[in-house]
Amino acid sequence: MAVKDIIIVVAGVAIVWLGLRLAFDTDNPFYVVSSGSMEPVLQVNDVLIVRDGGSFDDLRVGDIIVFNKPDGGDRVIVHRIVEIIPRDDGDSIIRTKGDANPSSIPGTDFPITNEDYIGKVIYVLPGIGLITKVISPPVNYIIIAIILAILFFNRMGKKSSSSTNSSSSNNNPSEPGTGASSSSSSSSSPPPSQPPSA
Repeated sequence: MAVKDIIIVVAGVAIVWLGLRLAFDTDNPFYVVSSGSMEPVLQVNDVLIVRDGGSFDDLRVGDIIVFNKPDGGDRVIVHRIVEIIPRDDGDSIIRTKGDANPSSIPGTDFPITNEDYIGKVIYVLPGIGLITKVISPPVNYIIIAIILAILFFNRMGKKSSSSTNSSSSNNNPSEPGTGASSSSSSSSSPPPSQPPSA
């Protein structure tokens, strides 16, 4: 029984994770703000929900985006777009800036291309990142999904056992397992074949 539960939880987590990746069209739809460069709009430990969905061509000045640092790609950055520069080949280069920074930083804020772009911030969950920073991704999201799955299956189990208990209480204790109730002459309801008396 425990192996079956574990398999169900693991399958549920995998389905939730894949569903989130498909829904937001990005490998990881969740990011945690780790610096104050976007204050006061984004605070340290805010969780960002990010969506790609081919949105690079639809970006506008003022959008907050998540991208790999163009110079080295060793960090993920969250900044606001301050300029979109069209190129001759039809692609664009983006320049960003942290709201709290005095200016754009070369190698960090530009030149950002489609290859560096991860996604656009579509929602912010304030302060939740403190919990998720305890464990690094994707383990933290898997733990959250497991907790949700356990709560869901626990609730489903309670509903199932309460319906089983109510149906077993209708059984005649002298005839276990028959599920039939006995009728006696002292019953106040008429037999099913006779209409009720007025």
